[in-house]
Amino acid sequence: MFTKLPRWIEVGGFWLASIAGAVNAIGLLGFEHQAVSHLTGTSTLLGLSLVNLDMSESLHLFIILVSFMLGAALSGVIIDNAVLRLGRRYSFALLIEAGLLLLAMLSLSQGSNLGHFLASAACGLQNGMVSTYSGATIRTTHVSGLFTDLGTMLGARLRGHPIDTRKIIIFLMLISGFIFGGSIGAYSFQHLQFVSLAIPATGAMALAVVYWVYRHMGKIHS
Repeated sequence: MFTKLPRWIEVGGFWLASIAGAVNAIGLLGFEHQAVSHLTGTSTLLGLSLVNLDMSESLHLFIILVSFMLGAALSGVIIDNAVLRLGRRYSFALLIEAGLLLLAMLSLSQGSNLGHFLASAACGLQNGMVSTYSGATIRTTHVSGLFTDLGTMLGARLRGHPIDTRKIIIFLMLISGFIFGGSIGAYSFQHLQFVSLAIPATGAMALAVVYWVYRHMGKIHS
């Protein structure tokens, strides 16, 4: 299926992964070392806090998990499907994501934990936007699955099976985007603190505009 994917998949995937990487880096540096673009670490921290009977921390982490899920639910309401199909309301979803990130920036800059929940909801929204396209898995907010897929492809190659080079390129673009975004987020946080969330928010808005213009130029059909 990957050989049938259009060339813009690499660019769009890199862009989205960069946004998520930036938000996650800012979260790790500013949210008490909590990842927000995925929930594996947060779920582990919740388990630890429950063992330690830290109910305040447990509640905080639980709300982060719920916020991510609500963001994904909002994506389901706006887009109606996690299968990528050009012509759907991705511009609107990206603008909502940008708005959530900007609200998170304002809340965190004022010392409010509400910003943690808003940032998590923004990542959940993005994660729910696109999961597959033409049967191919497209992940933009975490890379564990991408490395797993690359590993299984390597194992298959060692057994003599052919490798889908297009698939490898797409996975490497997504991983590179996440790392690149993480670098941008980490560097900007050192100088701007939580105002650095304006950078991934601007990236989401820019992608929304690009998609809207491209669609209305008649090049995208539902």
